Amino acid sequence: MKIKCVLIDDEPLATKILQNYFTNFADFEIIGTFHNSIEALDFINNNTIDIVFLDIHMPLMTGFELIRLIENKTKIVITTAFREFAAESYELDVLDYLVKPIPLPRFIKCIHKIEADFNLKNNLKVDTLKIDPHIFIKVDKKMVKIIIDEILFIEGMKEYIKVVTADKTYITHKSLTALSEELPEDKFTRIHKSYIIAVNKVKFIEGNRIQVHSYTLPIGRNYSKDVKIRILE
Repeated sequence: MKIKCVLIDDEPLATKILQNYFTNFADFEIIGTFHNSIEALDFINNNTIDIVFLDIHMPLMTGFELIRLIENKTKIVITTAFREFAAESYELDVLDYLVKPIPLPRFIKCIHKIEADFNLKNNLKVDTLKIDPHIFIKVDKKMVKIIIDEILFIEGMKEYIKVVTADKTYITHKSLTALSEELPEDKFTRIHKSYIIAVNKVKFIEGNRIQVHSYTLPIGRNYSKDVKIRILE
């Protein structure tokens, strides 16, 4: 079952960026793109749509005015260059608020939120669907899906990071800090300025070294106390 989307923005470039992002997510289907609020409203009220990505500043009618005229319970994600309308948007029960230019990691978080809302709305259990928590990273111009529970550790290498699983290693142009924000804090911990590890993959600690699966990694002096508390207690 695909999640049906509509994109509404008077800037063709903004629509194109979202379309390019969506090519990485097979469970989503864009069924309409509009640069005019009136045409968009008619389409939304006469079709079954799961999520609308909507700009605020639109010709003829603003995004907020359009939301108030939608007759069904279609979920809304605001896309705008202005941060100051966030409070007003949430009063209209929007699902998310994205500020342009929209970074891909922020878009991915929005996708996860949409998926969770869609599953809840349709009474779909995550266990039944066998959907595992995951992240997406860009590898060789492709957005690659990595199951979070399969990650052993992440290594920072200046402008790149290396994501290591038991079966494969992925290298992507991203900072270690940026990726850490996408990982669940209860499952990962930083052991060194260059390493983040999966807590449940630790085999043993010996001095300033830690064994993660078949890999021996260094524990940074500034991280030693916190690591031992996190792992051993």
